[in-house]
Amino acid sequence: MTATATPAEAVTPRLRTALRRRRTWIAIVLVLLGGAALLVVLQGTVRAPGAPLAADNAAPVGAQALARVLAAQGVEVEQVRSLDAARDAARDGATVFLHDDLGVLDRDGLRGLAADADLIVVARPDFAALEVLAPGVRLAGLADGAPGAASCELPAAERAGALSDGQRALAVDDDAEAARFTGCFPAGDAFAVVSGTSPQGADVVLVGATTPFANATIDEAGNAALAIGLLGSRDRVAWYLPGPGDADAADAPTLGELMPGWTTPVLVLLVVVTVVAGIWRGRRFGPLVVEDLPVHVPASETGEGRARLYARGSARLRALDQLRIAAIRRLAVALRLPRSADVDAVVAGVANATGRAAADVRALLVDEEPRGDADLVRLARAVDDLERAVHETMLPDPGLDTTDPTGRRP
Repeated sequence: MTATATPAEAVTPRLRTALRRRRTWIAIVLVLLGGAALLVVLQGTVRAPGAPLAADNAAPVGAQALARVLAAQGVEVEQVRSLDAARDAARDGATVFLHDDLGVLDRDGLRGLAADADLIVVARPDFAALEVLAPGVRLAGLADGAPGAASCELPAAERAGALSDGQRALAVDDDAEAARFTGCFPAGDAFAVVSGTSPQGADVVLVGATTPFANATIDEAGNAALAIGLLGSRDRVAWYLPGPGDADAADAPTLGELMPGWTTPVLVLLVVVTVVAGIWRGRRFGPLVVEDLPVHVPASETGEGRARLYARGSARLRALDQLRIAAIRRLAVALRLPRSADVDAVVAGVANATGRAAADVRALLVDEEPRGDADLVRLARAVDDLERAVHETMLPDPGLDTTDPTGRRP
């Protein structure tokens, strides 16, 4: 009596197995997530939070400290979000504090603001602001060290006395001097602060850098005294930081205007060359011809490949069915059954040849299903043993005299 192996239960693949199969994609996703997190951290570290010199920005680049000091001294600080609001506040007599960090305010907007305002304080003016508000005043780069003493008649500058390092210089040429623009805090041949009257009639104070107003540097030297003196001379300040909404879309250059003149001819030439090259190569190879090529694949490779697929997908019943189908075909040939014989005829023939019960033979060849890998191996071996038993029964009797035509025993 031979011992039979206990059938293994079919189980669903565990989480660890599923993760192991997908470890490549999991690693790619983790790398992408790590890169995105690193990018967010770097952007948060490099990019200053909040708008520069915003009255409600407590970051080092903001100006919340100055706004709170002005409010404590009774000055109403109003943050305006558009050019129209700034012009309305200017017509009401408010001091306009202007810092166009993005450079979106055009010259017409600057002229209209200067025409409505009595006093404009500009922090770090750009080329457009200098051209409109103070013709003849030019940017002169970063000052080398701290600028000198005030040396001017501007009251806020006189009370400040001196400024800290990090100032940007503004040069005053002859035309600006003729228009009575004067400089304070000299830095070589230029100045850290320039004041005068704009062509539109507004009093203008140009501060080359943002250091006198920023939270990080307002407490250095006389920065605070200068900023408070300039913005606290009136009861109200219109704090205006132009944004993208103040840009005039009609003045924005088109794509054709931004492209150099040689771009269009080169693009046309590239298109023509691509089409010509395609036609040339197509004519060279001629028309397409469909040809069936013989492919020889060894049967052993096909069988091994299909077996690996069955094993990977745990398709035990399908694998056993392939073995049964092949065995039934060979059994039909061994039993001399016609090609049209069905499975029941093969089962009956095998039962007659081996003396086994037809129900057992049918269960082995058709009905019984494997419940695990061990059960699959057991059934495959049983099918092989059945096929071997049929072949043995079909061999001639060794005691039979094959030379006697009647087939009688000696």
